Amino acid sequence: MSKTSPAEFVRQVRQEVSKVTWPTRKETTVTTIMVFIMAFVMAVFFFLVDLGLSEIIAVILGLGG
Repeated sequence: MSKTSPAEFVRQVRQEVSKVTWPTRKETTVTTIMVFIMAFVMAVFFFLVDLGLSEIIAVILGLGG
């Protein structure tokens, strides 16, 4: 692979960056909100699974009331 001069590298980087389709502010906001909602849903899900499994283990070990 041939070496590229720093100037050529910068030119190639600028050329590639110009091809990128950047998200709009609205798309970024909606995506961020969806990530927070999914994180909350998954936290609740795993909390409930953990709670259920701990109850099952307590019953198996005879610690349950």
